[in-house]
Amino acid sequence: MLSLNNVEVIYNDVILVLKGMSMEVPQGKIVGLLGSNGAGKSTTLKAISGLLKPENGEVTDGNIQFDGQEIHNRDAADIVRLGIMQVMEGRRVFEHLTVEENLAAGGYTRRDSSNLGRDVEMVYDYFPRLKERRRQTAGYLSGGEQQMLAIGRALMARPKLMMLDEPSLGLAPLLVREIFNIIKRINQEQGATILLVEQNANLTLSVADYAYIMENGRIVLDGYPEDLRQNADVREFYLGLTEVGQRKSYRDVKHYKRRKRWLS
Repeated sequence: MLSLNNVEVIYNDVILVLKGMSMEVPQGKIVGLLGSNGAGKSTTLKAISGLLKPENGEVTDGNIQFDGQEIHNRDAADIVRLGIMQVMEGRRVFEHLTVEENLAAGGYTRRDSSNLGRDVEMVYDYFPRLKERRRQTAGYLSGGEQQMLAIGRALMARPKLMMLDEPSLGLAPLLVREIFNIIKRINQEQGATILLVEQNANLTLSVADYAYIMENGRIVLDGYPEDLRQNADVREFYLGLTEVGQRKSYRDVKHYKRRKRWLS
């Protein structure tokens, strides 16, 4: 469904962020994109969704294709109409609108408005807490509820591809697990294709069908979750485990230097 081929992105005509980025997202699958802060994950999503221009960024090489069409030079509104929805990092709900008004806004680009009410109930089925707060102003929701609302609003567009940017950010572990379980349900029950950008490698590998690991603007490793979990580099640097299964300290993980064979 989606492919990035040797994509380069430059900000302010000077700063090279993506350096030959290539990856694929098959239809109906969950694909994880893992990496630390500054690896280029959010820039990758903005390149796909057409949101680079407001930040003085542009795709300067390579191409991005969605359903056989090149999209890297298209306007963000056109890309939404093609069926790509991005749930931004930090939730970004319309704080002055109610929960129900936020969901209605998510269906703005749809032509089949007669089915909007049915899909609101679908969102409430996945996120019962939103139904309890349907008339509450979104700005007064908890962080977890706002994340649920952001995902629900994206679902209202009936996207072909939903991109989630750090859905675990700032949330309690139990709530993060709940949201990841719902993401898996949405994929299985709605057939939604999902590109999941995360730092939480353990949870991402628990729901993804395939995953890529990104460092310094390029992919350094990719594979099926079960294979990545067995990779010594992934276990030590991204999962924080030594060869004998003991968790390393944050200081040790932070300063770990990956094996040179990754660069081959």
